[in-house]
Amino acid sequence: MPNEQSSDLRVFALEPEGEPISTEDDAIDLIGSVWSHEAKTAMVPVERLDPAFFDLSTGLAGAFTQKLVNYRVRLVIVGDLTAYTEASRALSDYVWESNRGDQVWFVRDDAELANKLAARG
Repeated sequence: MPNEQSSDLRVFALEPEGEPISTEDDAIDLIGSVWSHEAKTAMVPVERLDPAFFDLSTGLAGAFTQKLVNYRVRLVIVGDLTAYTEASRALSDYVWESNRGDQVWFVRDDAELANKLAARG
């Protein structure tokens, strides 16, 4: 998926294929990529995230998202999270709370992202 222009906001989009994102260092790499493309939003497909990301007890989701928030990069996780949220009430609550804010979003697809960006535009 190429970088996209949505509602006058540049979005850096990772491809679904590639190395899994599994460490805080991966967050730093992602921030660098977002900035080098003069974007403010990172779009990461669910497929690129290590399954440990969705197990909140590992701390990976919190550490990863906090890095991006600290550098004012919006993180958007795109894809179907149903299997993860059905298995974890805590994750379901985290997704719900995140989507109420402006820095970390979980969306089903590109169309939902476009709608959220337009609403924030």
